[in-house]
Amino acid sequence: MTTTPNYEIPAEMRDFAEKSVEQARKAFDSFISAARKTADTIQGSAEVARTNAQTMSSRGFTFAEQNVNAAFDLAQKLVRARDVQEAMQYQAEFIRNQFAAIQSQAKEFGSMTQSAMQQGAETAKAAMQQGVDTAKGAANDTTQSAS
Repeated sequence: MTTTPNYEIPAEMRDFAEKSVEQARKAFDSFISAARKTADTIQGSAEVARTNAQTMSSRGFTFAEQNVNAAFDLAQKLVRARDVQEAMQYQAEFIRNQFAAIQSQAKEFGSMTQSAMQQGAETAKAAMQQGVDTAKGAANDTTQSAS
């Protein structure tokens, strides 16, 4: 029976390998932490977007209700009109009021949309910057501990 020669791995090589594994684990943990933070921030962004969409939807229903109620009010006035001239006056008043209401509603929607888009862009930018900064920090930590 032949015995295999016993080659011992030098302590320096074992220490070097152990440090390398430890550094790799630290780097991985740092990158995972950065990815989680970024994902959490993006999830927060999605929540803000959902809230903004919900607000706009609710406002849209309010505007629709106002506009339909104005039309019903006009219909009721027209039914009670004593003559064509009074009916035409109600119609002209309705058109003026609705034109102003729709302008105001469009302006409010535009402002809400602009604000939501700006808020979303700022949140996304901050999330990405945070992710980049954390990743850079992890890379720097790994580089420094390797030295």
